[in-house]
Amino acid sequence: MAAPSHRRLVSVLVFASTGLGLVGCNSPGLTGAGASFPAAIYQRWFQELASQGSRVNYQSVGSGAGVRQFVAGTVDFAASDVPMKATEIAKVSRGVLQLPMTAGAIAVAYNNKGCVLKLSQAQLADIFLGKIRDYRQLGCAAKAIKVVYRSDGSGTTANFTAHLAAISPSWKAGPGQGKAVTWPTGVGAKGNEGVAAQLSQLDGAIGYVETAYVKGALQAASLSNASGETVKPSTESAAAALASIDLGTDRTGSNPNPEAGYPIVTFSWILLYKSGNGSKLPVLQKTFGYTLTDAAQAGASALGFVSLPRPVLAQSRAALATLQP
Repeated sequence: MAAPSHRRLVSVLVFASTGLGLVGCNSPGLTGAGASFPAAIYQRWFQELASQGSRVNYQSVGSGAGVRQFVAGTVDFAASDVPMKATEIAKVSRGVLQLPMTAGAIAVAYNNKGCVLKLSQAQLADIFLGKIRDYRQLGCAAKAIKVVYRSDGSGTTANFTAHLAAISPSWKAGPGQGKAVTWPTGVGAKGNEGVAAQLSQLDGAIGYVETAYVKGALQAASLSNASGETVKPSTESAAAALASIDLGTDRTGSNPNPEAGYPIVTFSWILLYKSGNGSKLPVLQKTFGYTLTDAAQAGASALGFVSLPRPVLAQSRAALATLQP
C-alpha cells in the first residue's frame, strides 16, 4: 500500500489565558508550528487555556518544517524534538530560546495480533536495516515484516536514528542519524499521525511513533537498554531513562542509549525568539507560563507523556522570564 499522499495536520485554534492573570480579548494571536510528537499534549494544554485571551494556532507539521518556519520568521514560536543546530540559530537575528516543554518515549509499534516482541538491540537494528524480514526470525508465527518510517523531516526520526546509531555500527556507518535519512527498507508516511495510520492499515507493519499513537491494533515492542534489561515503554520507564540525561546549561542535552529505563526517550522543545516579540510578549509568557505549571505538567501521563523533572521545570521557567519585547 502506498504511503498517504497528504499530511494529517493537528491544528489547534483556541483562546488562551492563565490563572496567572488574563490577557485582554484584543491581544494578538499566536501562531506556531513544528513537532507532531508533542501535538496531543499541546492540543490538550491549549484547549485547557480556552477562555478570554489570545488565539493560539499550532500546526503539527514535523520538527524540520517547524524549524524552517521559525528561522524564516513566519511563526511566533515553533516546536522541535531536536534542539536547533548552531548553524540554524546563527540565521535568527532575534536570538533563540529553547525551552524543554514535555518529554516522552518513542515506541517501536507493530501490527501483528498474537505476536509479543521483545527485541535485543541487534534485532531492532536489523529490522530497520532490512536484514530481518519475517516475524518468525523474532519468535512469532511467519509473517512478512513491512517497515514504515517518517518521510518528512522529523525530530522523532532524529531521536530514533540516534538510538540506532548508538547501538549498531552498521547503522552508524550506513543510514546514520538525522531528521531525514535514506532508509534501507520500507515505506514512508508523514507525521506521527501518518505513520500510525499506515501501521494500522498494514498487517505485519512495524515502525516508530510517540507512545500516545500506539492504540487500536498496534502494540509496542519491549526493547533492550544499554544494561541489557528488556523494557516496555511506559511513563515510569521513560522517566527512569530521562533522569539520566544532563540537559546542560543550554537545556539541550540527550542520551541515545541509557542504561536505565526504556531506551528511546526525548525531551521536546518550544522555540522562542529572545527579542522582537513586541506586543505578543505577554501572551507568549502567559501561554507557556501555564504549560510549565505543576497543574499542566501533571496531566502529561494521561496522554502518554512524562512530566518534566522539577530541576528542568525550574530552568525553563527562569529562561521564559528572560524573553524581551
